[in-house]
Amino acid sequence: MKVQMKAKSYVSIAILMALFLVAGCGNKSEVTPSNSPSPTATVTASPSPIVNGGITPEATPTTPAAVTSKPSASPSASPAASTTPAKNGAIQVVAKPESITVLVNKMNSLPSSYEPTDLVYPNIAFTFTEKIEKRKMRQVAATAIEKLFAGASKDGIQLAGVSAYRSYATQKAVFQSYVKKDGEEKAKTYSAVPGTSEHETGLAIDVTGSNGKCAAEDCFGGTKEALWLEKHAAEYGFIVRYPQGKAAITGYQYEPWHLRYVGLDVAKEIQSKNLTLEEYYQTVPVAK
Repeated sequence: MKVQMKAKSYVSIAILMALFLVAGCGNKSEVTPSNSPSPTATVTASPSPIVNGGITPEATPTTPAAVTSKPSASPSASPAASTTPAKNGAIQVVAKPESITVLVNKMNSLPSSYEPTDLVYPNIAFTFTEKIEKRKMRQVAATAIEKLFAGASKDGIQLAGVSAYRSYATQKAVFQSYVKKDGEEKAKTYSAVPGTSEHETGLAIDVTGSNGKCAAEDCFGGTKEALWLEKHAAEYGFIVRYPQGKAAITGYQYEPWHLRYVGLDVAKEIQSKNLTLEEYYQTVPVAK
């Protein structure tokens, strides 16, 4: 009887010990996950910045949307400026700078990259002897000025060139020298901002009498040379570009020495109707 009781006791103790061990293992299994997620969390957390960076398909659509939304507003705002940038804040860049009748003034600038490709030295007298840039003109204008000088000579009028073509860099230097002398506001009444000078077209030339007196000066007005040019220049395709009494339209004071080649037909029409090139094109007067 005692042996049976002892056996039962041993069995009970064994059961209790087994239960204790099971309970202990259960506690360890609960504690281990609570500690282990921290390394697991750091591993799984790293993909989240990748998703936000736009690598996953879900995130990539938002990136193009942000990029394409900006150009949608810009095409209508600045297509002209992006293709042919204006110089020095000029209002408009001319579309065909190579045109013989191109309108270049304070509101119409030549493209920054434009340079005539057919510049030559006309066979006429100049007030200087060097073969330099300002002797050049475009071929068609050079041929016409040779005929004009020859025609003047037949009428007893001896002319000389003062300044023809000017590059953008030269015009910039010229304008800045006048600004330094008279200030920008006054300089703009008789000199062009770089990019807006007719001399840069290769179609314009300043002339004077063969003695060189009053070259590009007010005293040239009223001379026999100036009067002959006013009457006959159109016969050779030239106009006096800045006529007297038209400064409010052209933006420049009277320059009887400044000739511009526009071709025979246009020159004759402008002269016969006493127009400026701005009036011929029916454009708004040039702002000073």
